[in-house]
Amino acid sequence: MIAAVVVALVGGGGAYAVSLLSGGGTQPHDVLPGSAIGYVRLDLDPAANQKLALFGIARKFTATKDSFRGEDPRTALFDLLNKNADTKINYATDVEPWLGSRIGVAVLPPAKGSEEPGFVGAIQVTDADKAKAGIAKIADGDKYGIAFREDYALIAATQAEVDQAAQAAPLADLPTFSDDLSALGETGVLSFWMDAGRVAQLAPQMAAQDPAALAQIKNVRVAGALRFDEGYVELAGISRGAKALEGMGEPEATGIGKLPASTVGAVSFSGLGDVVGKQWAQILKSADQAAGGGLQQFADQAQQQAGLALPADLVTLLGKNLTLAVDGTGLDSGQPKIGARIVTDPAKAQEVVGKIEKLLAGDGTGTGIPPIAKVPGDGTLVLASSQEYAAALAKDDGGLADDESFQLAIPDAGNVTAAAYVDLNKIEKLYLQNVRGEARTNLQQLRAVGISGTQSGGDASFSLRVLFD
Repeated sequence: MIAAVVVALVGGGGAYAVSLLSGGGTQPHDVLPGSAIGYVRLDLDPAANQKLALFGIARKFTATKDSFRGEDPRTALFDLLNKNADTKINYATDVEPWLGSRIGVAVLPPAKGSEEPGFVGAIQVTDADKAKAGIAKIADGDKYGIAFREDYALIAATQAEVDQAAQAAPLADLPTFSDDLSALGETGVLSFWMDAGRVAQLAPQMAAQDPAALAQIKNVRVAGALRFDEGYVELAGISRGAKALEGMGEPEATGIGKLPASTVGAVSFSGLGDVVGKQWAQILKSADQAAGGGLQQFADQAQQQAGLALPADLVTLLGKNLTLAVDGTGLDSGQPKIGARIVTDPAKAQEVVGKIEKLLAGDGTGTGIPPIAKVPGDGTLVLASSQEYAAALAKDDGGLADDESFQLAIPDAGNVTAAAYVDLNKIEKLYLQNVRGEARTNLQQLRAVGISGTQSGGDASFSLRVLFD
């Protein structure tokens, strides 16, 4: 998705870059109906900082660097969409004279007597008459409805639908939508919004099989944006109103930044133990429905063979925070250092680990499996592939938080309640061994990847960042 957007937006580049720095103006959500349950927007005229960052990143890659030909990026997008299409449409004469820079689509609730959702598109236009003629030529005889609202052409399946949409209060006036976009911040090049609860109601099988799950998300809304900054591209999002998360307490910060500076990859979650303990019955039910049963049987066998009590022992092992890490030293020799740091009751957790060792051994003795180094601490238990690495993970400040790539990949690392991080520069020699040509050149531009999120009550936020050298 990121690659396609980059190619489409910077495919022109060159002389058109200057005109791309304008920004502002009416957005598709200012003209699409407020009854929407979902919304997607593509903006070929975002804020200036987005454009400058996008052009800088595009110059790093052969596919986008070579596409700078001084053309309108809308041409690149049109060509991309019609690459394999048998069309008689000429962009210069049939599209360019009227096409604006923004496109949006709203998903509407099913009409009365129908089970299928409706759709209304909004295309920014510079000339209504030319747009009407151009869209008709593109439709090539297919039936549709069209109306104009401000500087947009609205398109729907029928004229009645589009007329109704053109007269409706706009999505921008919906309080929940405007609040969600405000909380999201910069909407970037691509943005989306969804009333997840209302969308889920369109899946009758979900309501029939798992009404409890449907009830948990009935008030959930999700919003996200694809945006650019100097040195990285980010997919950021928020979710709000998740009743299933309320009553779980506030998860603590992950502490992923406390890992050793030599860490090449890590994942950390807070609050999983609390969630599993309180939602175990629902987890069992959902898992059995998805996999055709078996989880409850496994839990019973674990109890019989090793005395493993679920979910209590699993809650102990997940603890208040669970961090898994891989160190950079040892990768070349084929003996990676891996480990886990758990914020939990160390004595109880060691008992659970002993039960698991017996279960994995199969004969109940705990022999025949690799030894696990254990370092109990004050409210923590560290498990690792070696005693040396366990001691390193047990330290309160290993230095990863001071790493520049980590700081950029995991924003606000000291407060996130979930995070995952990979330093690609530290491991690229492993995955580039058999890669040649342009593929190698492009892969070498990748620096790191970070995913992070914060949950508080029924609200959550997340960020996926891909960093470039």
